[in-house]
Amino acid sequence: MDLPIVVGVDGSEPSLRAADWAADEAALRGAPLRLVYASLWERYEGESLAKDVGKPSEQVRAEDIVGAAAERAARRQPGVEISTDVLPEEPGYALVREGRDACALVLGTRGRSGFVEMLLGSVSLTVAAHADCPVIVVRPGHDNQVRADAHGRVAVGIGEQGADSAALRFAVREARLRHASLDAVRAWRCPAHETTDHPLLADEPARLHEQHAADVLDTALKETPADVDVYRRTVEGPARRVLLNASHEADLLVVGARRNPGHLGLQLGRVAHAVLHHSACAVAVVPEPTTERGEGAGSRTPAG
Repeated sequence: MDLPIVVGVDGSEPSLRAADWAADEAALRGAPLRLVYASLWERYEGESLAKDVGKPSEQVRAEDIVGAAAERAARRQPGVEISTDVLPEEPGYALVREGRDACALVLGTRGRSGFVEMLLGSVSLTVAAHADCPVIVVRPGHDNQVRADAHGRVAVGIGEQGADSAALRFAVREARLRHASLDAVRAWRCPAHETTDHPLLADEPARLHEQHAADVLDTALKETPADVDVYRRTVEGPARRVLLNASHEADLLVVGARRNPGHLGLQLGRVAHAVLHHSACAVAVVPEPTTERGEGAGSRTPAG
């Protein structure tokens, strides 16, 4: 059975944009779509039942929300198989668990309003940091780019994993599905202690670091399928800034996030954390196995 695309919905506009994106992604992959509403309403409503239907009022509202989202997704992508579920659980925990049996999770950036908005913003961050599958966070204003191909480009930060990078494999697949080009970006920096004031040597450390970045790109991309148009770029600067700049010309920005078994804190790193908050396009965070070196578009020095 094909694994589904799972999207978290709560009735907010960001979650509806995420549902649109997820429907398009499911159509591209030929995958089922699963819409999930998760909330701890029982903690606040107890045994109180809605008089007319015999269910907690928040559960009734949740079922209405996922039903409306399913109808919207069906209108957008009539050929996609759609299922829904309402879970009386903490949203972050429920969605991370859903990701164990999904090919990708899709989320919006914020929730409905006030405290809930802040809560669901943290949920998106928590899920991106702990899910076992790729997590796509749909940034505001980019609800149609899967199908409209506003830029026709998928950007990916190239780290030290090279061709073994799960993020790179994901980005290549997304580019092929969209018939888009692949913008492979490698950031590099010359550490301050390697600079020199000698006029004949001033450019040598920088040249060596730039060449290393180019070599990493060449190694990572040497087995990229011939039907994918690849643009290779080495850019001097902090990886966060380099990738955020790349996001302005992309429909999707893909970054890797290392997973450390047994570690309970957020497992994102500075680069992934920054692009999730500030990217100009949707961001896919792809789990990577633990390695000695950095993430995303980082260089030999820690990504800044």
